[in-house]
Amino acid sequence: MSNKDLLHRFIFDDCDIRGEIVSLEQSYQDVLANNAYPDFVQQLLGELLTAAALLSSTLKFDGIMTLQAKGDGPIGLMMAECTHHNALRGIVRLAENAEFKDGAHSLADLMGQGVLTITLDPTQGERYQGVVPLEADTLAECLEHYFYQSEQLKTRLWLAADSGRTGGLLLQALPRQLAETDEVNEDQWYTAVALSETVKREELLRVEHSELLFRLFHELSVRLFDPAYLEFSCRCSRQRSEDALKSLGRDEVESLLVEQGAITIDCQFCNQVYSFSTADVRAMFGQDTLH
Repeated sequence: MSNKDLLHRFIFDDCDIRGEIVSLEQSYQDVLANNAYPDFVQQLLGELLTAAALLSSTLKFDGIMTLQAKGDGPIGLMMAECTHHNALRGIVRLAENAEFKDGAHSLADLMGQGVLTITLDPTQGERYQGVVPLEADTLAECLEHYFYQSEQLKTRLWLAADSGRTGGLLLQALPRQLAETDEVNEDQWYTAVALSETVKREELLRVEHSELLFRLFHELSVRLFDPAYLEFSCRCSRQRSEDALKSLGRDEVESLLVEQGAITIDCQFCNQVYSFSTADVRAMFGQDTLH
């Protein structure tokens, strides 16, 4: 089976550990089509998209997982979203007058000092938000610190991206049920992590999931579940844009019309442009608008 735009969940039959492995290709390319930045910037976005896909699979509700990195470096903002229905989108926004130094492509070089925000936004229920500083060397390490500090869950991630595809692996400890003792449980966790540490970037990007899991964990018993398919999808629409204008109020929208002649709303994720004329605004607020 091809790895293109697939996420597989897996468990260890004899260990209290769960895992996920994901590969993105067409969905990643669709996001990059709207983010025409240098390869090393796009690849960092690819890692963030991969992480969003991995983490969203833990959602037990209909909603959205959003990862947003903000910093004072050349990249001012980077965001990736994945829904419970496996729809991905993402953006990069460069700082004003951003300059990239030759060879300086680390997370710190690109983002500077800042924070990574993890948001769970259910269709029904309360929004949850967690924040972790961008102090680690990689996005994967930042997210591991978040799980350790906020969720008290032992979690490890491996992320990779090039100009065409991405790959990611996640391991997470489960409450002890199978292991006879805490010591055995701890040993099993460190064994699984040590085996995962041998994974190569090219393997994450090119090797089929079942083959890669066999390479890494052939000493253990792994059960692979049916895959989930991911795709790029933007949630923007003309109706959402109209609702946004209505939320501004009639006076503000009238001022925009007088100033601009027509109002345009650009979607940052897919570059779709929605234009609203005086007639459109009158249909929203009444025929006496601008009279």
